[in-house]
Amino acid sequence: MDTPQPENVQTLNGVRVLICRPEPEATRLSGAFRSAGADTRTLPVMERVPLPETPESRQTILDLDLFQHVIAVSPYAARQLLDRVDTWWPQFPTGVRWYGVGASTAAVLESAGLSPGHPAEGFTSEALLALPSLQTLTHEKVLLARGETGRDLIRETLEQRGASVTQLPLYRRQPTAPSPEQLANSLDRFAPDIIIALSGETLNNFIALSENSSHNYLKSLLLVPTDRVARQAREAGFHRVICASGMADEDIVNRVIGCYPPHQTGSAPTPGSP
Repeated sequence: MDTPQPENVQTLNGVRVLICRPEPEATRLSGAFRSAGADTRTLPVMERVPLPETPESRQTILDLDLFQHVIAVSPYAARQLLDRVDTWWPQFPTGVRWYGVGASTAAVLESAGLSPGHPAEGFTSEALLALPSLQTLTHEKVLLARGETGRDLIRETLEQRGASVTQLPLYRRQPTAPSPEQLANSLDRFAPDIIIALSGETLNNFIALSENSSHNYLKSLLLVPTDRVARQAREAGFHRVICASGMADEDIVNRVIGCYPPHQTGSAPTPGSP
């Protein structure tokens, strides 16, 4: 599902934004920022590689109707899961509750005709785990569609609540290897005012790749997804950190716009509280 472009056209004139998301999200978010007047560069520091189907993962999909709850942890996980389900199920099994960690993930599931649950506010594992339907899960089966690595909070919490959780790894996250010229263009020459890093892993990869840059990226305004990653950023030396208000492109752009009152466009931002 395409994300609506922000309505605040030409609000970020003169602001340089470096976007460190994987593709194709990086290019899509870049277009949203350009619509608001910003100058952008994309530097994907992580890529996602779909995992091949195994006999075990195939059987998990074939057993989909045995689960009471199916959770997708991200929009990419949701898309990968739907592709697998479409291969083996002519229609979705009944009696299964679907969930997305956040509205953007839920929107992917909705695009397939599902009616997923998701937090009314927030887009974190903690927000998902607060849903009433996930509180008492004795003897219930939960399928967790996710990457090969990541936080175990959802699995651990649901198991504590009595659930039997099956994890379905659908993709692998791995660092990219930008050339020295790409790094120089993105950091030294571009000198971003704002850096977008929407996961802790992305932030770590960016820091590792930028160690030899002459640009002092620690002085840039950094936008991260959650308070947890904000703490990680401050521990790494970033001084100006803000948290996204949502993971949709429009939410990210508007969060940055909120740091630039109209009379300050093109000058130093006024960050809100992370």
